[in-house]
Order: sequence, then structure tokens, then C-alpha cells
Amino acid sequence: MYISSLKQSCLNGGGCTSWVCKNITKEGIRMTKTLIKAPFKADHVGSLLRPQSIHDARKQFAEGAITAEQLRAVETEEIKRIVDKQIEVGLQAVTDGEFRRRFWHTDFMEHLNGVEGYVPDHGYKFEGVETEAYDVRVTGKVSFNPEHPHLKDFIEFNEIVGGRAVAKITIPSPNQLFNAGIRNEDIYPDVEDFAQDIIQAYRDALQAFYDAGCRYLQLDDVYIAGLCASSLPFAKSDLEREKLIDLALRVVNGVLEGKPEDLIVTTHLCRGNYQSAWAFEGPYDRIAPSFFAKEKVDGFFLEYDDERSGDFKPLEHVPAGGPQVILGVFTSKTGELEDKEAIKARVEEASKYVPLEQICISPQCGFASTHHGNKLTEEQQWAKLKFIVDVAKEIWG
Repeated sequence: MYISSLKQSCLNGGGCTSWVCKNITKEGIRMTKTLIKAPFKADHVGSLLRPQSIHDARKQFAEGAITAEQLRAVETEEIKRIVDKQIEVGLQAVTDGEFRRRFWHTDFMEHLNGVEGYVPDHGYKFEGVETEAYDVRVTGKVSFNPEHPHLKDFIEFNEIVGGRAVAKITIPSPNQLFNAGIRNEDIYPDVEDFAQDIIQAYRDALQAFYDAGCRYLQLDDVYIAGLCASSLPFAKSDLEREKLIDLALRVVNGVLEGKPEDLIVTTHLCRGNYQSAWAFEGPYDRIAPSFFAKEKVDGFFLEYDDERSGDFKPLEHVPAGGPQVILGVFTSKTGELEDKEAIKARVEEASKYVPLEQICISPQCGFASTHHGNKLTEEQQWAKLKFIVDVAKEIWG
């Protein structure tokens, strides 16, 4: 980012803080350090535990006891609180905790043109639990809705942040629309036609969020991570799996083609996160030669909190000087703090495959990918985020 544009952003209270400014004067900007750019050495995936006040307000709204405006007011107050808290623990990028959503993905997808939400017979099968039943399906030609409610949500959130940190938004990856049961083959008999409409819808979405002031956007992609799994119910052979991997890569890169240069976009690969349960396992080996090497994002948020993700060797496919690798070596599924020296050792191990300056650290996922939340307390959540910030300072200074 150029100094002149940064100065204007800071003076206007904008959300972009890619440079760390000691102060701003009429003569210019004095810097404390060199260029600092998202993703950050201590970062996080996005979702946070919903407080009881939001759960209560949602219940009251569903029962007709309060209005939508009253519900939104409760959410807004809680977003203000958790923005302050994220800044307090030392995070340079903050989110709204996904406090206005029920699910990390369907809330966004069902507001695209040509997509609707519905209640299926069953939820997703996770380890030891079945999720609340809710999904989306295609009912018409897919395109971005310029009145998408998440645009308003981001604008209000960015105003709350007020330039004190980078306001980060998380949305489901375009590849989530390739999950089984979503595409309507009567409307899209050719998957390539479906892919082209998805690409255009997401190009329009990225531009709309950029125009709304967003400079840090994360694509959450369970679909791509799922292609790592040892078995796929919708892929009958390794060749079919490779075709799915190729299509998914082309879709994301198609979306990113021509994006604004100063819009930072990362991908978060997730193996499922529901009430501290997970959906599948498998190392990154199958996708690393394509996605790690060729996906045109600025960073990869990768799950590495347990043995289900395999070892760090697939990171050798990440180009030197290319995307940042945000190691999810802290778990969001439990509240216990990790052993600090063990974390440092894991980062050192990863640095055998990707340079240390290209590594960041974070939880492996959010703390509440759905409104239910993981099995830990809010106090444990904040303690873990502060711990990540403190460990990052010890590693990188």
C-alpha cells in the first residue's frame, strides 16, 4: 500500500492498517516497523462463541417477543464488546465473531440469487454427533445479490472497528456450492456452466465487499479440505477426485482473477467444526501439488491441531515468497492451553519446508462455526487468543 493512500485511510478512520503507524502528522507518517501485511503472525479464523444474550434474543425473536431490529441491536452491542476484546488481547485483525449468523456458510449462500435455504431430513454426520439439519440448494441461475445482507453487516462492523485494527470478513468458499445435493441438474446439466456462474457471482461479491471498505477477506473451504479425505462418497476413483481438485482450483483462481491488488484474500481449509466434533480426516498430500502450489491467495489457514492433518511435508509445495502459511497448531475445540515449547518446536519443524518469515500461527478453526459453539468457555477462548499473540511475539519478536 502506498503511504499516501494509507494516510488518507487512517485520517478517515478506514479499516486498512497494513502499515503500523506511530502517529500521523501534516508532514507525513512515521513508521515503527517495516511493512506489516495481513495475514498476521498471530491471527485467527473468525468465529467466536455467542454470548447468552444473543442466544436469548434469538429465542425471543423466534417466539415473536422482540422485533428484528431489537435482535439486531443486541447483536450490535455484543459485536462492539468482542471487537474491543480482540484488540485488548493484541490481535491486529478482528472479526464480528459471525454473531449475526447461525451457520458459517449457509447464511451467506442462501442470500445469493438462485439459492435457497431449507431443512433436509438429516444434518451432516460428524464424529459422534449429527449436526442441526440445515442446507442450501440451487433454485435458479446463480448470481450475486447486490442487496446481500452481509454487505450491510460488514459496513456496520467496519464502522465499529473504526480503523483500530484490520476488519476481516469471512465467507464460504465458492467451492462450497459443489457439495452434494446443492446443484440442480435441471438448471445446470453441465457443471462447467455452474462453475462459470459461481465464479462471476463471487467476483461480484469480492468487488462489492471491497467497495464497502473490506481489505481482508477469508474464504472458508471445507470442500477442498474434504478432497484430502481417504474416501469420498461422491468420487468413485482417484481420477474423479483429481478432476474435482482441478475444478475447485480453477474456480477459486477464476474468482481471484482481476481482484483489487490491495484486497488480501486467504483460504481456510477446515475438516469440520461442530460442538468440538470433526467430520473427516486426511493429510494435505492429495491437494498440495495443486492448491498449495497454484492457488492465487495471500495465505493458507491450515488445520494442524492434531494427527488428523498429517505432517508438515506438504508445505514444501508452497512457493517461497508466496502465500503465508498460517499454522492452526492451537485447537479451538478445547479450552486447555497448549504447551508453549511444543508449539515453538512445531513451528520450527514446519520451517524446514517453508521459510519462518512465511509462517504465522492461529487456532485451527473458529470457536463457533455454528451458533451452538465449541465446548469451552468464553474466558478460555480469550485466554487462548492472547496466548497465541504472546507466543507469536516470542517467535518473531
